[in-house]
Amino acid sequence: MPRMADPEVPIQPAATVMLLRDTADGVEVFVLRRSNEAVFASGMYVFPGGKVDTADGGGDEGYRVAAIRECYEEAGVLLAVDVNGEMVHDGHPALSHRAGVYDGTVDMRALAAEHGLRLATDALPWIGHWITPKGEAARRFDTRFFMAASPVGQTSHHDDNETVASMWVRAADALARHQARELRLMPPTIAHLRFLVPHSTVAEAMSAAWAVGTPPCVLPKVRVDSTGRVVAFTMPGDADYDTFE
Repeated sequence: MPRMADPEVPIQPAATVMLLRDTADGVEVFVLRRSNEAVFASGMYVFPGGKVDTADGGGDEGYRVAAIRECYEEAGVLLAVDVNGEMVHDGHPALSHRAGVYDGTVDMRALAAEHGLRLATDALPWIGHWITPKGEAARRFDTRFFMAASPVGQTSHHDDNETVASMWVRAADALARHQARELRLMPPTIAHLRFLVPHSTVAEAMSAAWAVGTPPCVLPKVRVDSTGRVVAFTMPGDADYDTFE
């Protein structure tokens, strides 16, 4: 466990997305392993996501645009529809700008407009809202978690930059591998995998996600020892939650 960081670290808005697909064995979700050199969540398996940029816009729409942009950057999957309302497929010219979107030379909204596409912001139900605990990390995020059905005609792959491995996995299997210490997962990732476990199809999971409406904000707190070392998390509802700042 890390030592407690500066409690005054500013909170940045962020967005992440659970990308789902149907398989013969049930619903799978796409996860990526962050590099060991990453400042935040190094070595952890996470969903595609990152901070909201100014160009993403503000309000609810800005979070969803950020989720779509991060999904494209980190997973290579573009959640955008053409004039017929169909998700783009592999081979579409808009899919050749991943590097430019990543380095900021290509604007996500402008890319969609140039190719006659609409970012599928209306296809992402908001299922979770978590804020990084004070003192737990060098960076803190106010993160909205979304869910999306992965376009059937697109393939996915991690970016080999911030993320160094990726896989499609059943939620129950990911949780079991975490319990066996094979996968490192953060508390919000665990919580959202548990949300997914009961659902046998993408359609069923998406229906449950839309039913969430506006999710409550979850703010974990950290427990530290006498040296300032973080030893555990306490969650809203835990008996000792109110005893920590």
